[in-house]
Amino acid sequence: MCWKKILIVVLLSAYVPLFGATGFCDTENTAFGPGEKVYYDAYYNWKFIWLNAGKVTFTVDEAKWRGKPAYFMKSIGVTQRGYDRLFRVRDTFEVYVDPLKLTPFEYRQITNEGSYSASHHYIFNEDNRSIRTNISRENSPFELSFIDWPECTFDILSMIYKARNIDFSKYKKNDKIPITMIIDGEIHNLYIRYLGKEVARNRDGRRFNCLKFSPLLVEGTIFSAGEDMTVWVTDDKNRVPIVVEAKILIGSVKAVFTHAEGLRHPLTSEIKR
Repeated sequence: MCWKKILIVVLLSAYVPLFGATGFCDTENTAFGPGEKVYYDAYYNWKFIWLNAGKVTFTVDEAKWRGKPAYFMKSIGVTQRGYDRLFRVRDTFEVYVDPLKLTPFEYRQITNEGSYSASHHYIFNEDNRSIRTNISRENSPFELSFIDWPECTFDILSMIYKARNIDFSKYKKNDKIPITMIIDGEIHNLYIRYLGKEVARNRDGRRFNCLKFSPLLVEGTIFSAGEDMTVWVTDDKNRVPIVVEAKILIGSVKAVFTHAEGLRHPLTSEIKR
């Protein structure tokens, strides 16, 4: 397994399967609020052993963007200290969004993985429906470009939170739900498959009533194309992911919920002992 990818794979996979639903762009946020913090352990499977490789956190705060009210969303992925000597990872994803519609204003992604570094910066222009992308990889000069911004297209972090407001009750098992987002400076049209309801556990043995999904993945250096990822999210008003499992080209990875602070609603999906 390429250690520099473990945390970014978990971060990106943790919420991808929730995206998209016809008409969801006009929905207003009722799932979360400022002050929310959600924490995950990241694991890599090596010869039937799950190794605790790192930590991933998601936070939401009130902010201003160019004078406008905004939410500032941030996710950080880091390797455990014991793995830093093998491969040190410090990845940051952050975005400013409209507090009601969660439409993105500005997105940044900073990647520091061993000797590799990269930076992605997007500015979303609602007037002319364009995205200004500025990307640097492996210390190369920044490349500036402008691409069309299709309706109902989000960056990965704003989509994470937007999708938590989707009403999944109208979908049946095996229904496909279309998704559109910008990844690595390109627009991707994908889908997720709803797999019904199931109980999921975290590493502490806590059990949750969950909704289960599998997404169509983009073929690349980590994933094969297909539906080799499964996600369980709480079947309550919070829609918090509990477990994410994904097969990769060598082995598999998993993100597991540990705890949360400042949830907007009670975690009623948890099954009490």
